[in-house]
Amino acid sequence: MNEIRPLSASRNAVDATALALLPEAAIVIETFDDRIVHSNPKARHLLAGSATDGGRFSEYVETDLADFIVFLDEVAYRGEAWTRKVAIKRQNGETVSVEIRGRRLGPDSSLVLLLFLNLEELRRHERTMEAEQLQREGLMGWRRAQEFFSELEFQNQLILNAAGEGIYGVNTKGQATFVNRAAQEMLGWDTDDLLGKPIHHIIHHHHADGSAYHAHDCPIYRSFRFEQVARVEDELFWRKDGKPIQVEYVSTPIYNQKVLAGAVVIFRDVTERKLSEGKLHDALNEVAELRDRLEQENAYLQEAITNERAHHDIIGRSPAIRQLLAKIELVAPTDAPVFITGEAGAGKAIVASAIHKDSSRKRRPLIQFRCGSISRRSIEAELFGQLGGTDGTGDNSGALELAHGGTLFLEDVCELPLDLQGDLLRALQDRKFKRIGDTHYRNLNVRVIASSAKDIEKEVAVGHFREDLLLFLSVFPINCTPLRDRREDIPDLAAHILAIACERLNRRPPIITERTMNALMDYHWPGNVRELRNVIERAAIVSTGSKLIVEIGGERSAGDTGRTVRTEREMQQEIRANLVAALRETNGRVAGKEGAAGLLGMRPTTVYSRIEKFRIEQHEWTT
Repeated sequence: MNEIRPLSASRNAVDATALALLPEAAIVIETFDDRIVHSNPKARHLLAGSATDGGRFSEYVETDLADFIVFLDEVAYRGEAWTRKVAIKRQNGETVSVEIRGRRLGPDSSLVLLLFLNLEELRRHERTMEAEQLQREGLMGWRRAQEFFSELEFQNQLILNAAGEGIYGVNTKGQATFVNRAAQEMLGWDTDDLLGKPIHHIIHHHHADGSAYHAHDCPIYRSFRFEQVARVEDELFWRKDGKPIQVEYVSTPIYNQKVLAGAVVIFRDVTERKLSEGKLHDALNEVAELRDRLEQENAYLQEAITNERAHHDIIGRSPAIRQLLAKIELVAPTDAPVFITGEAGAGKAIVASAIHKDSSRKRRPLIQFRCGSISRRSIEAELFGQLGGTDGTGDNSGALELAHGGTLFLEDVCELPLDLQGDLLRALQDRKFKRIGDTHYRNLNVRVIASSAKDIEKEVAVGHFREDLLLFLSVFPINCTPLRDRREDIPDLAAHILAIACERLNRRPPIITERTMNALMDYHWPGNVRELRNVIERAAIVSTGSKLIVEIGGERSAGDTGRTVRTEREMQQEIRANLVAALRETNGRVAGKEGAAGLLGMRPTTVYSRIEKFRIEQHEWTT
C-alpha cells in the first residue's frame, strides 16, 4: 500500500466532517494512486464497515473494474458523470447494486468525489407503506431545523458547490433552506428568490400538460412527511424565465438528532437526454418505415425490369431520333413534368427511363405505374398506399410513396379512373398525400413523367380526362415517332436487338442479309419497336444456320436460301418463341383480359399445359 500523503489546499482538501453530513454514502478518492482519502459513515456502512481511509478503492469494484475505469475517464474528461454499471462488492462477499455519481474536485485535481445510491434500499423504501403523517413542528422545531440546515450548508459548502447535480433542502413546511450553485445555474433562480419560500410553488407548480401540480401530490413533500425516499425519473422543474426543464431527482428525508428536519433533493437536468431519446425513437421508426418502403420499392423495380427496357439506350440516327435526344437533353436536368405521346410500342418507357437517368434524381428509383394494368378496386391502394395493407398483413406503400425523391412514370395515364385523377392532381400540387385509412399526411417530392398511346386532346374533349391534370402534366410534351416514319433506324435497331437476344441465348449472332433487311424496312410495323423486337428475338431462336430467318406479317424470309418449308422442330421452336413473347408482353400473366391466353386466343389451361410442355422458365420472359 502506498504511503498516505497529506493533501495541500491546492489539491482541494476535503473536510471529513462536511463529508460525514452528506445524506448519501460518499467517498473521496485519489485517482492517481487508487487511494481512499475520506469516507463518510454511510459509505463505510455500505461497504460493510470495511472502508478505511488510505485503502485501495478498486478492491470493492473488482468484478466491474473495467467499467469503473471507463467511468473515471468520463469524469476526468467531462468533470462529472454517473453510472449504474458498477456494483460494489463488500468484504463479506455480498454484492450491492448502486448508482455512482462522480465529480472532479477542481480542474487540475486528481481528487474525485463519489456519491453512492443504494438501489436495493431505494426499492425497499418505495415498497414500504406510508407511515403516519407527522405533526407539523411548532415554532421551536422550525428554528431548530433552520439552524440545522444553516450549519449543514456552511459545513458542506465545498462539496455542495462542487457537485454537478442540483441540490436543495426544504424544511417540513416546504420552505427552501439551502440551494447549491448547480441548482441555481440550472433553474436561473438565486438564493434570494428561494430561501425561506415554498419552493414547490416556485419551481414545481405545473405538469407538462399545463395542469396544476398541488403540493400534497408532490413526491418531495411525501418524502419528508412520510419519511420515504422518493425517486422520480420524469418530471418538470420551472426556470425563472418561465421555461421548463425535464429532471429526474431523489428526495431523501433528513434528521437533526433523530428528529425529522425536512428533505434534501438531488436532481439533474435530463432535457437533452430525453430529447435525444425522442429523436432516437423517431429515427428508429423512420428506419423501420424506410426498410418497409425499400422492400416494396425493390418489388416494384423488379416488376419494372421488362424486355421493353432491356435495350436501355435509344437507338437510331434519323432526324426524329436526333430531335428526341435533343429534347431529352434539354428537359432531363429540370424537374418539369413531361408528357410522352406515341403509338403502342414506340418506346415511351425507354424515353422516360432516359430522362430519369440524365436527371439529378438518377440515384433514386424510377417507379413505373401502369394505370390500366390493375382493377379499379385496387388502383387507389396501389397508387396512394393503404394503412393496414390490402391483405390485412401490414401497411402498404403506394407508388407515390415509393417514388418519393425520385421519378414517377404514369404509363397510359388516360386509363386512370376519372374520380382518382382529381386526387392525384391534388397530391402533386400540394406535394403531400395520405394513405387509404390514414389521417396523417406524408410529404411528397417526385418528378412526374406521364405517357399515353391515346389522343389525349380527344380524351379531354369527351370528358374522360381532366383538363387541369393534363395542363399540370404536359409542361414539356414529347412525341415518339412511329417506326414506319423513321425506317432508316431499323438496321441499327435490328442489329442491337439481335445482339442482345443472341447473348441471352448464348449463340453467335447470325448474319442479317440484304434481302432480309429490305424485308424489315419494307414492313409498316403497326406494333413499332416492340413488334420489331418480338420478330428479331423469335428469329434468333429459329435461325439455326449462319443467316437470320425472319417471319413478318405471316410471310417468311428464308435468308437467301430459297427454302420455304420448315421442319417440325422449327415449327415447335416458333410456337415456343411465340408463347414466350406473349408471356413477356403480359409480364407472366396467363389468365384474365390482359393475360397471355387472351393474346393467343387460347384457354388458360392450354397455355399452362404448353408452358409445362416446352419447359419455359420465368427468367425467359423476365430477363
